[in-house]
Amino acid sequence: MYGKTETLQLLDREGISYELYEHAAVFTAAQAIAAHIPHGEFGAKNLFLRDDKHRAYYLVVLPDQKRVSLREIQERLGARRLSFASDRDLASMLGLIPGSVTPLGALNDVEHRVGIVIDQEIVDAGRVAVHPCENTATVLLATNDLIELLTRHGSKVCVAAL
Repeated sequence: MYGKTETLQLLDREGISYELYEHAAVFTAAQAIAAHIPHGEFGAKNLFLRDDKHRAYYLVVLPDQKRVSLREIQERLGARRLSFASDRDLASMLGLIPGSVTPLGALNDVEHRVGIVIDQEIVDAGRVAVHPCENTATVLLATNDLIELLTRHGSKVCVAAL
C-alpha cells in the first residue's frame, strides 16, 4: 500500500524529479489555496466518480479553479450517468481517505478498476501539484512523468479537454 513515504520512495527509485512541500493537512482545493502551498498555480483538484451501475470508476484531475459539471464530464467521457463514489470505494480501490485524493492513489489500485482522467489544461501546464497519498504534503512534478508512472504501473490514463 502506498502512503506518503512509499510514494516518495517510488518517485526516487523511478528517477522522477519532484519538489516536496510539507504542510498542515488540507482537505479541499480551497484549503490548499488558502494555505499558500508553493506553486499553487499548478494545483489540482481530484474528483472520484462512478457510473450509475457501479461498474466504471474515474479519478478526474482538474486545475484547482476549473469548474466542470458532472454532466459535462460524463458527456466528454461517453460515460453513463456519473456521481461521486463513496468513501468506502475510495478506501478500498485507491487506499485513500477524503481530502487525500490524488492520482498517485492509482498506485494502490491493484485491480486497475479506476480510470485516470487528466484535464488537457494540466498537461498543457507541464507540471502538477498533487498529494503523495497523504494531505500533509504536496509534490510538484512534471505532468508527463506522472502519466508515464501511472501507465507503467498499469493504470488506464486518458487526457481529455474538460
